[in-house]
Amino acid sequence: MSVSSENQGGSKDTLLWGLVFIILAAAVVGNYLLHDVAAAVRALGVVVVIAVAGAVALQTTKGKATLAFARESRLEVRKVVWPTRQEAIQTTLIVLAVTAIMGLLLFVLDGALVWLVNLITGV
Repeated sequence: MSVSSENQGGSKDTLLWGLVFIILAAAVVGNYLLHDVAAAVRALGVVVVIAVAGAVALQTTKGKATLAFARESRLEVRKVVWPTRQEAIQTTLIVLAVTAIMGLLLFVLDGALVWLVNLITGV
């Protein structure tokens, strides 16, 4: 019997995800209960707690897979050949021109159809 890669850390991942949700719930409850503390301090505390929850989440199988995906994506973005400024401007102008032409064409077609319907219905 083969075990899928998603199930390999089963109970450990379940415990870690439970810990993540407990940490996030603690951030919400702590932010609510500490309403007397300055908002900036509470915001900083929530950011730190979310970072801790994220670090714990990265220890799970899905977290490690997400991190690997992000690293691979970053490598792929580096391989992209981005257009020059002139190419981007020319492409933008072409899109704007085609959009204007299509808008005008649809405006004329709509007017013709309204005229035809008025002619048929006698309104």
